[in-house]
Amino acid sequence: MSTKYSTKSALLLISLLSFITSPSCYSQLIEPAEFEYLGAFRLPITQEDTAWDFGCYAMTYYPLGDPFGPDDNFPGSLFTVGHPGQQLISEISIPEPAISPTKNPEELPRATTLQPFADITGGVFGALEMPHVGLEYLPPQQSQTSGKLHFCWGQHLHDGFDATHGWSELDLSNPQTAGPWYFSNLTNYVTNDYLFEIPERWALIHTPGKRLAAGRLRDGGWSGFGPTLFAYAPWNDGNPPAPYDTLRSVTPLLLYGVHVPGIPEIETDESRKMKGYKLADYWSGGAWLTAGNNEALIFVGTKAMGNCWYGYSDGTVYPDAPPYPDLPPFPHQDRGFWADSIRAWILFFDPADIAAVVAGTLKTWDPQPYDSLDITDVLFDPGYNYVDDKMWSLGAAAFDRTNGILYIAEHRGVEYQSIIHVWQLPGCTGVEKSSIPPRTLELHRNFPNPFNPTTTIQYTLNASAQVKVTIYDITGKKVIQLCNDFQASGQQKIVWNGRDALNRQITSGMYLYCIRAGNTQSTGKMLLLK
Repeated sequence: MSTKYSTKSALLLISLLSFITSPSCYSQLIEPAEFEYLGAFRLPITQEDTAWDFGCYAMTYYPLGDPFGPDDNFPGSLFTVGHPGQQLISEISIPEPAISPTKNPEELPRATTLQPFADITGGVFGALEMPHVGLEYLPPQQSQTSGKLHFCWGQHLHDGFDATHGWSELDLSNPQTAGPWYFSNLTNYVTNDYLFEIPERWALIHTPGKRLAAGRLRDGGWSGFGPTLFAYAPWNDGNPPAPYDTLRSVTPLLLYGVHVPGIPEIETDESRKMKGYKLADYWSGGAWLTAGNNEALIFVGTKAMGNCWYGYSDGTVYPDAPPYPDLPPFPHQDRGFWADSIRAWILFFDPADIAAVVAGTLKTWDPQPYDSLDITDVLFDPGYNYVDDKMWSLGAAAFDRTNGILYIAEHRGVEYQSIIHVWQLPGCTGVEKSSIPPRTLELHRNFPNPFNPTTTIQYTLNASAQVKVTIYDITGKKVIQLCNDFQASGQQKIVWNGRDALNRQITSGMYLYCIRAGNTQSTGKMLLLK
């Protein structure tokens, strides 16, 4: 038997070995000090003035969105949640953000509505008190032919084990809802709030097939003494699973306590506690960041400072037994967990620690944050006028992995409506810019454009890489994959004849081509005219 390998096989073997020998597939951690604040923008104007009030408690980035938008540094779109009483989703554009030194909202640009508000859940959750929602876009997985909006839905008081997760299509007028599904045998207090993508490179090694992460931090320690997180893959349990099926393809990543089957609250103690945790902490969003060869797992929310208590925001402590105190005057009448003050924070975890949890060398309560970033000073209304209300400072987070842009919603930044703040991640933290390697892929415009019947897509590889070239329609539905090959460095081109995977001539319209080379991805748009 011959022991010789082709050049292609040898390179693939070297690539695989580099994955295996790295605990998290990345070389360094993202340093929060190198985040660059780019500014903020406002939500769209809608016919119903209250449609966005108290919203943006879930949000996801869609890289193929807004194909007719400006050719700027902020491509794609955001899907986000509006008024919690309506529980509807809208798709909005991403304008170039602006910085207002005087915190004047009128100086901020407005997004526009790309798809109006719609119900992607099929109404299965009914009315919810103080909803908690997660939302994440993923491209097609396994045998899926279109990308999905994955969601989870719950409420603040959720003493049970209800079905909470599902997915929908990207066309909000025809969502074709799948679900809801039960999330393993876990309590709703640890599974149904923030929801985000696990990077493909990390998941390939540590959670094969599982590309989604879901979790929650319920204040008061009900979900444990720190944020929770679980990797899951609903397509592994059916495509889609039947309504009210149980998702079993679930892997614990973080849990600061022990889940006792059938008990809503997590059992915990001081030995299973995140350092610095307080009962009034409230983490409302999350993202798995990657920037070049660097990464970080983050949670977004509010950090309690000083003394904490259960009672009213004026300092009144509510006792465990009577006599109970009188209701304080407005605006201090909401009973809950409070603190001397709160700060808007981003909390950073090392994904290598999460990999160790999956491998069994760390417990789910062992990972600790390696850093934090206080972003209170960029908020337009950090205290919501009269009180440090942890529930209304920060909302959801969304991440543009291709361009390294992080979006975070500030609740009630303008009266009752959110403001979206924008940060640029460092390209390669801790490395001089002159030593940063060039991007693997440089995309050139296709020609001709508009075209009929063929067009040539051209790109340059700065290094040999596995290359995928895929065509999508403007709804994100896959039309055809033109290439999935290992290619040498240099100029490359591929011709598309305007036909789909079944060799059918497609209709006139806007289409998007997505080229992925190694860990670099670029997207272009083209118009077929007949």
